[in-house]
Amino acid sequence: MGPLTLVAVADALSEPSRAAACVALLDRRAKTAGELARIVGVTPQTMSDHLAQLVHAGLLMVERQGRRRYFCLASTRVADLLESFSEIGAMREKLRPVAPRAPAVLRHARLCYDHLAGQCGVALRDALERAGRIERRGTEYLVTAEGERWLRAVAIDPDELRKSRRTLVRCCLDWSERQPHIGGALGAALLDELVARGAVRRKQGTRALDAEPAAELIALLD
Repeated sequence: MGPLTLVAVADALSEPSRAAACVALLDRRAKTAGELARIVGVTPQTMSDHLAQLVHAGLLMVERQGRRRYFCLASTRVADLLESFSEIGAMREKLRPVAPRAPAVLRHARLCYDHLAGQCGVALRDALERAGRIERRGTEYLVTAEGERWLRAVAIDPDELRKSRRTLVRCCLDWSERQPHIGGALGAALLDELVARGAVRRKQGTRALDAEPAAELIALLD
């Protein structure tokens, strides 16, 4: 994806359905082409064509999870650009929301392989990112100097994690929340620490986790 250009952006947003698809993604939740088609009110084929142009213009990016492709805004710069338009409010009112299909117990907290997913997992990643402890780099996260100090303070040794063959901090797209949670060696270590502290409890025979509210998990680690 190259840099945004005035001509490409203007052309991409000149069609109302393409602009509406971008507005639908301002909630930071990635969506499939089919979901965006239903939200905007166009056919799946029409939406696929629109999305191809939006990706080409640098407004959207595609994240793959298995056989599915999820679309999201390419950057905060794109979000800021969209929010600057006065028509955004009126466009939002015309969208047709798609209700989450995941059961509430799985949306709250669950296992994704060996790390924390669901609302708690996404909230934890967001808190670490906002605190400057991790920074996103494509499909991975970089642990910052502040993050290194914080990890050691919560009894997690990043040097030990790096000795494994796994990615240290993988950007794992959450299938229910459609935002990233923390995977990789650090994701597993954080879940183990939360379990050790009694804030998260595993349930036999299910991926659902019995977890404290997200804000309490974050406060516990701080």
